[in-house]
Amino acid sequence: MTSTRTLHLAAELAPGGAPASTASADARTAAARTVALARLADAAALDFLTHDDSFGRPGLDALAVLARVAPETRSVGLVPTVTTTHTEPFHVQAAVATLDWVSRGRAGWRIAVSPTGAEARLFGRRPAPATAELWQEAGEVAEVSRKLWDSWEDDAEIRDVATGRFIDRRKLHYVNFQGSTFSVKGPSIVPRPPQGNPVTVVDATLPAARDTAAHHADVALISASSAEEAAALRAELHQGARAHGRDPGQLRVLLSATVDLDAYEGGPGALAELIAGWHGGGAVDGFHLVPAVPERDLERFTADTVTRLRDRGLFRTAHEGTTLRDHLGLTRPVGQYATTGASA
Repeated sequence: MTSTRTLHLAAELAPGGAPASTASADARTAAARTVALARLADAAALDFLTHDDSFGRPGLDALAVLARVAPETRSVGLVPTVTTTHTEPFHVQAAVATLDWVSRGRAGWRIAVSPTGAEARLFGRRPAPATAELWQEAGEVAEVSRKLWDSWEDDAEIRDVATGRFIDRRKLHYVNFQGSTFSVKGPSIVPRPPQGNPVTVVDATLPAARDTAAHHADVALISASSAEEAAALRAELHQGARAHGRDPGQLRVLLSATVDLDAYEGGPGALAELIAGWHGGGAVDGFHLVPAVPERDLERFTADTVTRLRDRGLFRTAHEGTTLRDHLGLTRPVGQYATTGASA
């Protein structure tokens, strides 16, 4: 069976949040390495790259790293992991919006939570809540982020030199959001991002994260040992999206798997067969590679696996759009306040 659905491919740049050196020379080397890997993915027309992160990982945060990568790449999407625990939602959304501007519409964010006591002690604000509570909070952060991104209408910037006005204040809106653990008044300090809303990615491999993914994610990452299991998870996420009043056609479900192409039976060719089979059978919308050794496995994935998929007519030869939403076939959302003219 040949699928007519678009195949989506993505990859991880920093599997497991591998520690980065803080020494300046090593930091420069690490930056050059990351840029080189990103350019491989860019040339192969992958949809996006993720960069793992956590408070337990030393070195630069993922947002900063991908802001460095953005001007060195042309089309590939850039998706840093951003924790919604122990952080301020207002500043989180502003940072993600800024990455969307820096990358000219190629940003996303992979929502994560910080469930450990060690991470909580770094901040001293509160003990580590239960994981279910953290994912509820993460969903609220995703919701208020969309409101803040929409708090500037698309044409709020007027830059009228004659009158000295930068913005039309009538097109900025208070969001007045009250969550279970935080409140935000708004509006944002960053103009509405090029994509309207940067792409939201949720790792739905944990059951506690699945409702948040169904409710808020544009892309959900899953783990499965068979196509049947993957198809069941995709159906569960789509059903959840419908229950939240969403169009499940606007949710992409990607299999996320750690792959060592030196140890993988059949190598890059067998991986191409697996991807083609699972996608063609409707189990998933694509594949998110977590390379065991990025420099080795990402190069082989782009040079061999992706080429085999392209030769079979299953994957694009070049990016056809300019934004990450374009790559994923997702519509640019209409600003919720521009539609009604409301201020809350």
